[in-house]
Amino acid sequence: MRREMKMISKLLMIMLSSLLFAQDAEKKDLEVGDEAPTWALMYAPGKFEFLRNWSEVKIDKKTGKEKKLRLNVSQPDRHAVVMSFFATWCKPCMKELPILEEVYQKYKDERVKFFLIDITEATRSNPGTVYGMSYKDVPVAGPFLKKKGVTMQILFDNRGTAMKRYNAQTLPRLFMVDGYRNVTFKKRGFPDGEGADEKFKKDISSEIERLLGELPPSKK
Repeated sequence: MRREMKMISKLLMIMLSSLLFAQDAEKKDLEVGDEAPTWALMYAPGKFEFLRNWSEVKIDKKTGKEKKLRLNVSQPDRHAVVMSFFATWCKPCMKELPILEEVYQKYKDERVKFFLIDITEATRSNPGTVYGMSYKDVPVAGPFLKKKGVTMQILFDNRGTAMKRYNAQTLPRLFMVDGYRNVTFKKRGFPDGEGADEKFKKDISSEIERLLGELPPSKK
């Protein structure tokens, strides 16, 4: 009887822990209107890109004054930001990337930055397989995307820090941020079906146009 009671207690504790974990995961999922978490990610050995170079909150909570961009002297203009989390093992990501590249080519000279955030290395030690491949054997992102003609800047989230902050374990995971570091658009996965490609392109382009129209005048 005591053994049965102990087993029941353990099961209840496991169920409660699972419920709390699920609730915690829900809380961490970013919503439109939330402040986008900052990141500093490597794009080449010893070289880093910062979200705060392009987008930053409007008011500094400590001083009450307008908060400037990290590179305010050399780069004073706020930009919209499009960031997509991906990995080379992610088949839906491979469907999204060429369409996102097409949108990038259209807007690359405007005040909008496109970043591909690679989590391939952050997941390389995962056990088992994905889409029939071992995680440890999947291609390295840089050369892999170059062969596919992708020219957007790749940022390497090798430790999965940004992935966790953005709750981006399900790929692809796309976010759009305005010039004041507010999340304005989010998308998880990439849908199949007729017209999905065009709808994705239209949705992203429409949001970029809206964000560009809301940016403050250039200071350059």
